[in-house]
Amino acid sequence: MVMDRLETLRGKLDEVNLKLLELLNERAGIVREIGEWKEEKGMAKFDPIREREMLETLVKHNRGPFTDDQVKHLFKQIFNVSLGLQEAGRKKELLVSRKRRQEDTVVHAKHVAIGGPARTLIAGPCSVESYEQLRAVAAALKAVGVQVMRGGAFKPRTSPYDFQGLGVEGLQMLKEVADEFGLVTISEIVHPAHMELAERYIDMIQIGARNMQNFELLKAAGETRMPVVLKRGISATMEEFVLAAEYIVSRGNEQVVLIERGIRTYERWTRNTLDISVVPILKQETHLPVLVDVSHSTGRKDILVPCAKAALAAGADGIMVETHPDPQTALSDADQQIDLEQFRAFCDAVQQSGLLRK
Repeated sequence: MVMDRLETLRGKLDEVNLKLLELLNERAGIVREIGEWKEEKGMAKFDPIREREMLETLVKHNRGPFTDDQVKHLFKQIFNVSLGLQEAGRKKELLVSRKRRQEDTVVHAKHVAIGGPARTLIAGPCSVESYEQLRAVAAALKAVGVQVMRGGAFKPRTSPYDFQGLGVEGLQMLKEVADEFGLVTISEIVHPAHMELAERYIDMIQIGARNMQNFELLKAAGETRMPVVLKRGISATMEEFVLAAEYIVSRGNEQVVLIERGIRTYERWTRNTLDISVVPILKQETHLPVLVDVSHSTGRKDILVPCAKAALAAGADGIMVETHPDPQTALSDADQQIDLEQFRAFCDAVQQSGLLRK
């Protein structure tokens, strides 16, 4: 008899649970409709006055055995979950998301493809300083089979008294030397008005770490059809990095490459902290190619090779490294640039690892 009574009560409890589930789902449907209506009207999703009124009504009709505080706690949880449903329904799936596109994006610049099965090595000086300097670097790149040369013509610097780059003259030098050696060029553009200059003189636009959230620049890059190399900001989260790329892609330019270049932490033994974990995460969450800049992320010549190998082993589509004919006299980032002999040794070591597939 005792067990029969227990089973009867349990049966009633199961029935109530199912009724509660049905009512909660019905409530969720109504909440979603309200959220859609508020979205159309541009109204805020959370209404604290309405929530307080609902709680007061529930407490007024509470007959126990739950206390008033328990009733408030239970329904606040329901309200929070309901607000989450509204946000989930509103959240747009990003164009750069792997969920949106399963196949990898391959970025094309002239005869070079970044992404897909190949691994790309990009090298060059931090700043374009002279025709002779640039030509020496280009010859060294050509000799080891590197097809993409980087070089800064516009240099956003921490101090206003540091070398700011040669500007348009630097872009012109890049084009002249690249045409001579058959190289693809990358250079940073820092102002939306300079996009026409970029189209005239270089092959790929770089948006540097300091400009990762320069939204007008991102929009302008999205309205060109040039490939864009986007560097992660020094203190940017992965979400902020991905959303910066979304700015470009949402304007119609799908040719975007992401670059991890180190983030600022408390560590002082390296210039920045190389976040290797960002490589597999970005490859998993987005369909865009991912590169690693081993020069800016470490600032140390002695660990460039192992860091490059680690990046490629983690799934990076390529490596960026800075090289200069005479780093001691470089006008920017002198400490982290390797000379041309060190660059050849760097290329040999990375290629011998078997990780730099062509």
